[in-house]
Amino acid sequence: MGKQELAADTRPWRDPGARPFISIRDITKTFGDFTAVDDVSLDIYRGELFCLLGASGCGKSTLLRMLAGFERPTAGQIIIDGQDMSEVPPHRRPTNMMFQSYALFPHMSVEKNVAYGLLREGVDKAEVKRRVAEMLRLVKLERQARRKPDQLSGGQRQRVALARALIKRPKLLLLDEPMAALDKKLREETQFELVRIQETLGVTFIVVTHDQDEAMTLSTRIGVMNEGRIEQIGEPREIYEHPATRYVADFIGSVNLFEGRVEAAGSDLMRIETADAGPVLVPPRPGLKHGQTVWISLRPERINLTRKRPEAQNAVEALVEDVAYLGHLSIFRIRLESGRLVHATQSNRLREEDPISWDERVWASWPALACGVLTE
Repeated sequence: MGKQELAADTRPWRDPGARPFISIRDITKTFGDFTAVDDVSLDIYRGELFCLLGASGCGKSTLLRMLAGFERPTAGQIIIDGQDMSEVPPHRRPTNMMFQSYALFPHMSVEKNVAYGLLREGVDKAEVKRRVAEMLRLVKLERQARRKPDQLSGGQRQRVALARALIKRPKLLLLDEPMAALDKKLREETQFELVRIQETLGVTFIVVTHDQDEAMTLSTRIGVMNEGRIEQIGEPREIYEHPATRYVADFIGSVNLFEGRVEAAGSDLMRIETADAGPVLVPPRPGLKHGQTVWISLRPERINLTRKRPEAQNAVEALVEDVAYLGHLSIFRIRLESGRLVHATQSNRLREEDPISWDERVWASWPALACGVLTE
């Protein structure tokens, strides 16, 4: 997933002594009685591809616009590369912004669109030509240099907008839903291209998206936003495997959540009594008290379905209500004895002669380590 497999020495956020490139301190933005961004603090490091992820209206685009200088914070401070941005207008900031609409000039060729910002600044024409050629090579559009935007595919227009944003060599590039207009297959291809370009240039990217798969593919780290606040910041694997809250667990991927009470805790395992799945064994979590209400998060792919009762730490009987075959995997909706509907997925790596199907009684099982324990 994305760049979370980087060596530890290229992850400055893991170093308590590392100096952040961007510091967002206690930022709040209100519009009348509405609070769009609510007391957000966040550090981003040089060379990161950081994703702000959340549903529409959660405040992520407003936060991006404050970084760009298009909105003024109601309270708080933004520091970029050691400089307080409070009184710095947008055109003086070491940033550039790529908008969702791409905003290309329809009457200009690709190369003229890319060159536009440099020509406005009075850069020498020979230098402009050299840098435009360099940028078109980077985004693989040399052959389309003389075409107009309406002669390009959606993915090509996206790369023109990216080249135009990068040619001025900003220290920070802000991208607001950069791939929202692309179809699914093209979006997947373009995500890897964006990562390649960012790694080649070493520019810090902040990407706003509501697409969880996009965030997981692109990012070094993700900040999950909800109602103007940051719910969790972490590397993609951490966000998925160890969500901090029920909102994050439910927003990132598919998840089964069971409410329960702490019944017993040992050195190796803890027992949670749930109404939906009965007693569930989970890894111990320090600080929990007997009788405390918690929620268990269980990803569908961690559930194993068998016709015979397995030797497992957790196992419950269920009825298969629906099966969806997606080629590489199958999605099962199973009904527990309690009446709770649960999702399970199984890989179709092997061709089975007698696969589990509708209306079968099965055992759903999972190890204790597959469970997350959430307190909020």
